[in-house]
Amino acid sequence: MRLTVGPISAAEHLAFVRTQRSVSFLQTPAWGRVKTQWRSESLGWYDAGRLVGAGLVLHRPVPRMERFTLAYLPEGPVIDWTGEIDPWLDPLASYLKAHGAFAIRLGPPVRTNAWSADQVKEGIADPGIKRLTELSRQWADPVGARVTSRLTDAGWLPQSPEDGFGVGHPQYKYEIPLAGRTEDDVFRGMNQLWRRNIRKAAREGVEVTVAADVKAFHDLYVHTAERDRFTPRPLRYFDTMFAALSAEDPERIRLYLARHRGDLVAATVLVRVGEHAWYSYGASSTEKREVRGSNACQWAMIRDSLAAGCDVYDLRGITPTLDADDPHVGLVQFKVGTGGRAVRYVGEWDLPLRPMVYRAFDLYMKRRGRHGAS
Repeated sequence: MRLTVGPISAAEHLAFVRTQRSVSFLQTPAWGRVKTQWRSESLGWYDAGRLVGAGLVLHRPVPRMERFTLAYLPEGPVIDWTGEIDPWLDPLASYLKAHGAFAIRLGPPVRTNAWSADQVKEGIADPGIKRLTELSRQWADPVGARVTSRLTDAGWLPQSPEDGFGVGHPQYKYEIPLAGRTEDDVFRGMNQLWRRNIRKAAREGVEVTVAADVKAFHDLYVHTAERDRFTPRPLRYFDTMFAALSAEDPERIRLYLARHRGDLVAATVLVRVGEHAWYSYGASSTEKREVRGSNACQWAMIRDSLAAGCDVYDLRGITPTLDADDPHVGLVQFKVGTGGRAVRYVGEWDLPLRPMVYRAFDLYMKRRGRHGAS
């Protein structure tokens, strides 16, 4: 197989995405229009003139060396990762280097390990276990192991930090498998607290609607950020995100609003590409937390994902900690209550194309990190 890589139009890229069962929304043409601070392009892999792979590349210039860029393919590219990967990645590197990239960063959408909810709960209860990777029983994907080995042999450098969170996208996620399951199956798979909270929201009269009121969501999101001490994204970011993703596909992004007697108590954002659905953002009020609006929103999104024929409901990132004294373990416990599984992916990897420029960029990012920039 001799593959070539070249630019494709957004229409060609989207048509290819629609032939795939699962593609990250970060690899859709629309995502390039969301990331306004990056230059984006769609690339295609051709085999004898036939389009067989695609990727969204986000280009980030180097400070004071703007002619060079970091070429970033978040949760991509969309290629066949099950066989030899050099025939796919070598022409990508040649094309990007010729067009000014000093390095490539990518995140193969390939799992390496998975742990059931019961295994995770047992690990949290065991004081001798501190991380997911220390659990004795786990499902391992030979494809993920092979991709990791091939990337290492080809000189790619792993970028995923030990705690699972860094400047890129998380290596560890929490997912609820939906394929072949009914609403009752999924509901029974949740723990007692989740089931009780969903029932309580219904008894309290919480109403969940799908709406387009991004401003209402953002107001609640800013309130959540102040309470939970994180830096919120500006309203214009969400306006751009909803406009771009909706224009690409009217079913791509949906906003869920939970109200109790007229008061907005929770709001969540669902993104779907093919048979993969993501819980993308969430917000909740400090008042009326007892009516469990957030659980009602989650259950509405899970039910709609099932109705849409999705294979996976993706709760996004977690850290790999199972240490009961680690403050991050609360997020793990919350997601474990859904009854899904913790999943480890191959993670993000860099290939330096111009080593001197890459070292300068790496030094700049480390200094920036020490000064608390994001």
